[in-house]
Amino acid sequence: MAETLTPTALTLKDIAREAGVSLATVDRVLHNRPGVRPDTVRRVKAAIERNAFQPHVAAAELARGRARRFAFVMPSGPNPFMQQIEAYLGEMSAWLAARRLSVETVATDVFDPSALAASLEALSGDCDGVAVVALDHPGVRAAINDLVDAGTKVVTLVSDVPSSRRHHYVGIDNIAAGRTAGALVGRLVGQRSGKVAIVAGSQGLRDHAERIFGFNQVMATEFPDLGVLPVLEGRDEDDRSEQLLGRLLRSHADIVGLYNVGAGTQGVAKALNDKVLNDKVLNEVGRDKQVVFVGHDVTALTRRLLLQGVMDAAISQNPGHEARAAVRVLLALARGEPILREQEKIRIDIVMRDNLP
Repeated sequence: MAETLTPTALTLKDIAREAGVSLATVDRVLHNRPGVRPDTVRRVKAAIERNAFQPHVAAAELARGRARRFAFVMPSGPNPFMQQIEAYLGEMSAWLAARRLSVETVATDVFDPSALAASLEALSGDCDGVAVVALDHPGVRAAINDLVDAGTKVVTLVSDVPSSRRHHYVGIDNIAAGRTAGALVGRLVGQRSGKVAIVAGSQGLRDHAERIFGFNQVMATEFPDLGVLPVLEGRDEDDRSEQLLGRLLRSHADIVGLYNVGAGTQGVAKALNDKVLNDKVLNEVGRDKQVVFVGHDVTALTRRLLLQGVMDAAISQNPGHEARAAVRVLLALARGEPILREQEKIRIDIVMRDNLP
């Protein structure tokens, strides 16, 4: 299923209205002409930066009459973080229209390499650029390479396929994110000994595999008294994650830490809140206050879990930055312009209950 965003163009009048000044004042600021108060200059420039408005670039695109079409191949299903990225793409409507760009989102099962490859193959010859949340699989790698060979600019988003000929990766350093999760779990568990569980979407997703690698590095070298259990693959699905983790919790009463690598967070939280272990009631409470729970991304759900004390920390990446960076990188590639690597670098933040944004 695909949805095309068809926005209205952002103009100098829009910038003037947002900054609360006249069109002539905006023109003077843009051309560095005198006669504008410093605080007004700051206000106009803030409005321009906030909307990523580049009037000269936009005018050149319109003059050339060159419209471009980008496709974002995203996971199907209710993944809150991916939904945030799609929402931010929608909020970029004016910016996109000013550059004669349209963005189409294509939902597919990214955990199924055949389905993902088929979705990519269907875009051949139909798009100027493709951003894809990719599974690291030979079939997906071949589909990416075919798109590149056909002249399409390809960016991997969130999850990379570095062995492919994709042009660029937009996302965080996932090994560093996994190491951060390991340090958090180990330090928050403290002097207790026991087991640590890992729930992932799929180890075939490069971002999940790299996070697990980084996590295991830290656990093995810095917290050797904590035993890491085999990875559960919940496909980022709530029900599946709940069932798999619930079964593991019932068979291991000594689990003291949990790393949720991807989504399926609601299911993980439900499993932790289950009041039954080995057919015995646990003092009428679940494990959510006994197990250190570290996961990813700040969504409405993880925010609530952090406030409730069910979740101890979330390793956050900015979905808006990722959406904007992917579009900007594709546009730079299509134009043959350099990529501003520092601008497009995605950082990670540690979010806990007391510093929720």
